[in-house]
Amino acid sequence: MLKIYHNPRCGKSREGLEILKESGKEFTIIKYLENRLSLAELTKIIELLGIEPIDLVRQKEAFWKENYKDKRISKAHIMKLMLSNPKLMERPIVVNGDKAVIGRPPENIKTIL
Repeated sequence: MLKIYHNPRCGKSREGLEILKESGKEFTIIKYLENRLSLAELTKIIELLGIEPIDLVRQKEAFWKENYKDKRISKAHIMKLMLSNPKLMERPIVVNGDKAVIGRPPENIKTIL
């Protein structure tokens, strides 16, 4: 099943949503700021993306810069931070079966449709 982890306030996320709509394929919208992810879901997304947890963090977010910039933090702690502060996650994330991409730029989404 095709899913988009979406933040309606984010322009790139809205662009990604449009790409999915234009594809004509069925998909599910997950507003992850309202419906927070579980540790298992976040772990699976990171696994599908083939990245380290730190690579999913929006490191320019004020919360990150003020509290964690240039600090050594374990992968587990980074994941806990994203779960408790979901706006730290890059967006949008699109999952299609066993593939996933971060939609930055939004055109990345087309690679897994």
